[in-house]
Amino acid sequence: QVQLVESGGGLVQAGGSLRLACAASERIFATKTMAWYRHSPGKQRELVASIPNGGSADYKDSVKGRFTISRDNAKNTVYLRMNSLKPEDTAVYYCNADPPLTYYSDTYRSWRNYWGQGTQVTVSS
Repeated sequence: QVQLVESGGGLVQAGGSLRLACAASERIFATKTMAWYRHSPGKQRELVASIPNGGSADYKDSVKGRFTISRDNAKNTVYLRMNSLKPEDTAVYYCNADPPLTYYSDTYRSWRNYWGQGTQVTVSS
């Protein structure tokens, strides 16, 4: 059973900080590179940061120096610390593996990406 449960979002003023957390299934966490994605209205979902199991993190250029991804393998949890938030960071944030986990949909008769419920981050100017 796939489990991805995001938390920690909220409303903050520009310049503020938030820390997101994502609890994942052990079988996902143990072997996968984990990542945070975000989805804003009118835009495609985008990869924000990723961290392999035992390697160096990677970041989207626009968040470098402001966001920090980390993982706690003992807790099967991945975090995203977000500092100096900007209004353009407003989005629903999701965690997933990189590349995202997939499942076969009988409804659509195709492979689909699995996503949790996400957590809303809103940055006011």
